[in-house]
Amino acid sequence: MPNFIDRRLNPKDRSLGNRQRFLKRVHDELKRTIRDQVKSDKIADVDAAHGVPIPRRGADEPSFRHSGASGERHHVLPGNQTFSPGDRIRKPETGAGGGGNGRGPGRGEATDDFLFILSREEVLDLFFEDLELPDLVKLNLRETVTYKPHRAGLTTSGTPTNINVGRTMRNSFGRRMALRRPSERECRVLADEIAALEGEERLSLSQRNRLTQLRQELEVLERRRRRIAYVDPVDVRFNRFERQPLPNASAVMFCLMDVSASMGEREKDLAKRFFVLLHLFLKRRYERIDIVFIRHTDEAHEVDEETFFFSKQSGGTIVSTALEEMQRIIMDRYPSNLWNIYAAQASDGDNANGDSERCASLLRDELMKLCQYYAYVEIIDERESEIFGTTDNGTSLWRAYRTVDGAVPNFQMTRISRPADIYPVFRKLFARHQPRSVRG
Repeated sequence: MPNFIDRRLNPKDRSLGNRQRFLKRVHDELKRTIRDQVKSDKIADVDAAHGVPIPRRGADEPSFRHSGASGERHHVLPGNQTFSPGDRIRKPETGAGGGGNGRGPGRGEATDDFLFILSREEVLDLFFEDLELPDLVKLNLRETVTYKPHRAGLTTSGTPTNINVGRTMRNSFGRRMALRRPSERECRVLADEIAALEGEERLSLSQRNRLTQLRQELEVLERRRRRIAYVDPVDVRFNRFERQPLPNASAVMFCLMDVSASMGEREKDLAKRFFVLLHLFLKRRYERIDIVFIRHTDEAHEVDEETFFFSKQSGGTIVSTALEEMQRIIMDRYPSNLWNIYAAQASDGDNANGDSERCASLLRDELMKLCQYYAYVEIIDERESEIFGTTDNGTSLWRAYRTVDGAVPNFQMTRISRPADIYPVFRKLFARHQPRSVRG
């Protein structure tokens, strides 16, 4: 019978390559499970902790082993008290026991699947791992470069506010030990003994000699203490900071949603799901980003997050009011030379007569000169997704926006017809490493 001797530097269970492959399999399995949950109409549950099972079969390292169902084996296992060499025993029938994922009765150690409990932060990290706002770099040459101080070690000079007390006292202690600076306790012991002798009424000759000797020793110690400072300038260390330039990464994201009467409950639900996903993405990926919510019917208003997602307001449809409100807010609070401006709009495409051309004109001539990226998502019926086989067909607003899509490179538009479309569309709109385009 052949024997395999493992002489690898990384023996079983210690192979770095196998560990890396295992971690990659686990990582991919976690991402796949979370994406499946999104596709199964659970986008609202993304912002929560999850328990994700990982199949046990993908966790073991490859190894050579003898098959229990074939071959011949001529040996006696240690501890055997029943059989002798040469005895013949029947092989167990296939599946008649043993462990293995809990299948079938019998003896043996079962192997269960792994269950990873992911926190909310870990779920969102995996969920948005490959996404980012496209081109989050200011392209305007008038921007001012800002600097942020970063720790860069220690230095022997600096301002008192930057003194590193811990390192300074450590240096002081080492220097005093090396130079044998007398401690305060040593001086106090001599001073107490001198005071005791001076308190005596009559001193013998030996006591007077001892007193003189103690005074001389105390003087030497005090002189040495004065000469060796407790904290010397050579001990002092200061925290050193270097100013590192930071790009102007202040960003604002405008979320525009149609809540008019033409938007049914299904359309509003899909739009809300898209913006919930967008909102989670922005809050997770970028700490320094402002989010502006604009709802519109025949009038547009800036609202808070709660009102944006849960208000029951409805009415007519004039999409240009939302674009005008966005333009007004940009002029008031977010000058384009200081802010990276992004926008995402969701609508069913219905609009007042003649207003779609007004929307296209506002985008092409005004807003796209201020925005670095604009995404338009149109909510359509599932039957319409088959009818509108080409991107040229569609509502008046879609056709008007097509003229912008062809003229402005940083404008993207797409359609959503079912909950399963939301995540793929979201990834398409905000995929990482999109080509940059300079604003006109």
